[in-house]
Amino acid sequence: MAKSVDIRVGPEVLDLLPRKSAPAKLAHVVIKTPRPTKILDWYCTVLDGIIVFRDTRVGFMTYDEEHHRVAVIGVPSVLRVPQFFGRSRRKFFGVDHIAFTYDSLEALVANYRRLADLGIRPIWSINHGPTTSMYYEDPDGNRIELQHDNFATHEELAAWMDSGDFDKNPIGVEFDPDVLEQRMAEGIPVSDLVKRGSAPPVGRKAREGMRNITWKTL
Repeated sequence: MAKSVDIRVGPEVLDLLPRKSAPAKLAHVVIKTPRPTKILDWYCTVLDGIIVFRDTRVGFMTYDEEHHRVAVIGVPSVLRVPQFFGRSRRKFFGVDHIAFTYDSLEALVANYRRLADLGIRPIWSINHGPTTSMYYEDPDGNRIELQHDNFATHEELAAWMDSGDFDKNPIGVEFDPDVLEQRMAEGIPVSDLVKRGSAPPVGRKAREGMRNITWKTL
């Protein structure tokens, strides 16, 4: 059996990106679903987007200058029956999640509050180290990550990685978004809030590393 090889690149390598033949950007994702109206509306709500086209077969939404960021294709409604199995499937193989980045921690937290007030809450909130991340699941069980990059530059991230903290815990430390929101309102500097362990759940120690991997978060 071949041994696994750890690979870590420094900021000098990342500065060589993008590669000559690389695409200019990731344009959109497409989801097939037996409940296209519900799914498209969910993504419009969560990503604060607008529907640019919808008919009985397909729908498109965007949240920025791109003509569409998420597309939805309707499939026969009879396929709603195995959705329980569909939710379990992504826990074992296939695409795990799609991530969207916010420019500031304040914007990420503000969006958390907007969605929480609508009854949409993350199923997992964790500070991975490089990012502060909240994971949500759409009505079909597809998962998206809403995140904020904790380091402003490649150099800052590389220095943190070299400290060994990521080697010890590559998964991260759980946080409570309500506590994070409260501490932000109290004026705690963002530079402190992006550190792992800055917003533990009330009344118990935050889960760290593999202790975060449960059936719910898997």
